[in-house]
Order: sequence, then structure tokens, then C-alpha cells
Amino acid sequence: MNPSLTVSLGLWQDRPAEEALLTARAADELGYPSLWIGEMATYDAFALATAVGLATTRIGLTVGPLAVSVRDPMMIAMGAASVAALTVRQVDVAVGTSSPLVVEGWHGRSRARSATALRESVEALRPLLAGERSDFTGTCVSSSGYRLRLPAPRSRLSVAAFGPSAVRTAALADRMVLNLITPASAGRLVAQLRAVNPATSVVAWVTAAVDPDREAIDRIRRAVVGYLPAPGYGEMFAEAGFADVVAFARTRPHPRELFAAVPDELVASVSLLGDVDVVGARLSAYAAAGVEEVALVPVSTNRDPGGTATLKALDGLKTADR
Repeated sequence: MNPSLTVSLGLWQDRPAEEALLTARAADELGYPSLWIGEMATYDAFALATAVGLATTRIGLTVGPLAVSVRDPMMIAMGAASVAALTVRQVDVAVGTSSPLVVEGWHGRSRARSATALRESVEALRPLLAGERSDFTGTCVSSSGYRLRLPAPRSRLSVAAFGPSAVRTAALADRMVLNLITPASAGRLVAQLRAVNPATSVVAWVTAAVDPDREAIDRIRRAVVGYLPAPGYGEMFAEAGFADVVAFARTRPHPRELFAAVPDELVASVSLLGDVDVVGARLSAYAAAGVEEVALVPVSTNRDPGGTATLKALDGLKTADR
């Protein structure tokens, strides 16, 4: 059996920003149960979530993952409650540590002790999202004396994880979120999670393009290139059979040279690419690894703006699992 299917906005930086709403409306109209709304270089995540809620009729919303070194628990709880009140929609929350580029470069914040900040943010958020007065003091995160004046959103809390520390923190949450992951690596992380808390569910964000053209594959390739030399991710790709590409990436070649060196097979190792039958088989591989929900990240291209054709093509897989 395949995992349940939801949708995540791609927020592709080389596509028109407003295509996010095109994707959201398509997901809602097709009956996908929920939509993940991250934050990159364009829209504020809570602002976009509000716009999505007002432009759709029923789809549930998950905002994040939000960087815990940038947004404090009070800000996150107020944001979630604001979107829920303004859209009359279920609003869940996801948090993570994000990247040095975003935290240190864009925001000028320290990413030191981010693992501790992630765990403490989860602990501080739980009572705030339930409408209780904040009373938490940690080494990196604190909030005291604040209570939501809006109705409590009672959001499910998700944690983006990849390393062992983040997996342990995810065990304190409702859901663990995996991104850019092979089924084999997903299986190991799920096993680590289950050893701590069998009740936390597992979601994988997986980029998808049904019958992809060259533009679609290259768009995913650009997203993957930056992860190849990274600790953990490099080893994952090496295990998948691409050790030579990882070794080349760690020599710090020019981005154009590295882009050209990445084979389509590497791109496919962390994506859902092919016809519907091929994608269905890949979904089964994630299910076998213990992933209970796959959030489809549809690739937006000139041929398929917003990735709506991919969402339509995969709607049958979603329907078959109901």
C-alpha cells in the first residue's frame, strides 16, 4: 500500500512566486487533504498560508518548517492562531533548524546550538499552541507570561529531521518530516524514531514530476546540487551509488561544472519521476521504509505551471488509498 498523499508548495525561486497559489488551488480542488507551506525567499509563510486559506475551500494547512533560530515560540504560536482565525481552517506547525545560508546569511542570526534550540522550541510551543500561558526557560529559548488571545489552534507539531539529535527531538512531536531523502535513508531514520517513540508519524517531502521533460529534471537537479557535499547528505548519495559525484562535489568545483556532473539517476534517487506506474512503485518503496505520508512537491515548468498536471496525474493514487 502506498503512503497517504498530501502536497507541499515548491516555492521554486526561478518560477513566478504567484504559482504557489496555483498549486494550492489545484491541490484543494483535487481533494488532497492538506498542504505544507514552507518559507523561502519570497512570501512570509504565515501571510501565504492566510492567502491560501482564503483562496481555497477545505484543504488543511501546515506552516513550516520554520527556523527556530529565527522565529521564537511566541511568534510561531501567534502566527498559527492568526491564520486559523482568519481562514477558519486547521493550521498545523512545523519547525526545523534550517541552513546556515538562511539563518546566518539572510537573517544574520547565530545558528550555534541549533539542536538545543530545536528541542526547546518544541517544548515551549506545546503549551502555547494549546492556549496555555507560556512558562518556559531553556538555555537557548524562553517565553514567559504570554497567552494567545485568539482561539488556540491546537496545531499538530512537526519537526524536520535528518541527524540523530533532530530525530530524538522529532520523537517529542506529532510528526517527523524528512526532505530530500532516499527510501533507504528514510528507513534508517524511521527505525531510529521508532526506537524512541513509535507514536510519532513520518512524512517525507518528495519532489514529483509525472512524465517529466528536461526542464523539470534540471529544476530538481539545481535543488540537489547544494546538498551533495554536505555531511550526511553526501554519504546518503554515495550509498545510493554516486560516490564519484559526491567526491567531485567536495572538491568545490564551479556550480556549473557540478550541475553538469549530476546524472539523472541521482536526481531520481530522491524524487518521484516517470509515468504514474513508476511513481507508484517509488511510493511503495517509501511506504516500505515506514513513511506514512508523502507530501508531493510538484515541479513547476513552462509546460506544467504550478505542477498542476502532476497533481492531477497522481490523484488516482491518492483516491485508491482512501
